[in-house]
Amino acid sequence: MSSHPEPPAPPPPPAPAPPPAVPEGLRVAAAYAWRIVVVVVVVLGVFSVLGRFHQIAVAVFLALVATAVLRPAAGLLARKLPRPLAVGLTLIGSIVLVLGVFALVGEVVARQESTLAGEFHSGVDRVERLLEGPPFRLSPHALSDVQSQLGHLLSSHSSAVVSTALTGAGRVIEVFTVLALAAFCSVFFIHSGERYWAWFRAELPARFRGRTAVAGRAAWRAFTGYTHGVLLVATVNAVLVGLALTLLGVPLALPLALLEFFAAFIPLIGSPIALAVAVVIALASKGLLVAGIVVVLIVVIGQIEGHLLHPLVMSWAVRLHPVVVALSVVGGAIAAGVLGAVVAVPLVAVVWSMRQALRAPDADSGADRPDGGR
Repeated sequence: MSSHPEPPAPPPPPAPAPPPAVPEGLRVAAAYAWRIVVVVVVVLGVFSVLGRFHQIAVAVFLALVATAVLRPAAGLLARKLPRPLAVGLTLIGSIVLVLGVFALVGEVVARQESTLAGEFHSGVDRVERLLEGPPFRLSPHALSDVQSQLGHLLSSHSSAVVSTALTGAGRVIEVFTVLALAAFCSVFFIHSGERYWAWFRAELPARFRGRTAVAGRAAWRAFTGYTHGVLLVATVNAVLVGLALTLLGVPLALPLALLEFFAAFIPLIGSPIALAVAVVIALASKGLLVAGIVVVLIVVIGQIEGHLLHPLVMSWAVRLHPVVVALSVVGGAIAAGVLGAVVAVPLVAVVWSMRQALRAPDADSGADRPDGGR
């Protein structure tokens, strides 16, 4: 019989843990869901506040656009003149230039008014005959019936028309108020915008100042790049449209070129809408052939803008996929109309640039420096 003791029996294996009451995938989804809900509530709150004070938001946005455009010119003048005088001359010169362009457009419209009436009258008859033929084959009196019904509708709702006109007059006053506030803010932004930015950073906790400087520098670089780029694209489009319509003999070529300039600030959809107005005027004044040439002009300018100007001008400032641009424009238009469509793309570009700057490898090293990586 052996004197060695028997080894102790191994401990029994631990009992398997009971399965969780909530599956892992559902818990992860719930964790993301409540965070998304918080983000949505915050975004809706911000838009609600901006909606109540949208005039101030629009004025500040216009002031930032003016600062991005005019600050380089003011900087050049400040090399020879005192900075306050340079800022004043820059703003006054830009206002005089804009008012001069609008005065020139008004003069062109007034000079062509007498001839336009006859051209449009014959153009309406031409369009009516076109609609009477194939493939439309409308009744000869269809357009006359529509005109009579429209006149009857306006006469029966004359009070509503007057009320709308008065509301429009109030809107005009509101627009001038916003423009005056934008000009007032742009004076200080152009003169000493960096001082206000430094003051804002100084009010933040010390641990946030560096990264705020990195994000702010990236945001301003993206905003100024987008503003300069879209201004160049709009100018090129307006010059091309003005020259083409002038060569084709389409009336109101200069006002239509100005309309194209402002419409180009709405990416993807602004330029086709403005040129569609040119097609209608060309059809009414010059006939189907010239209108068809203007349609071809829409395609050509769209190709130049989409495949040449935007890749060359915008790629260094705004790196957004065309799908993102389209969704931003449509979403902005749904949320805030035309203004939302104008603001959406630069807003998305600024947010994306801030995200990329903060994720860069040198973001933390720049943020740790007292000057924020300048």
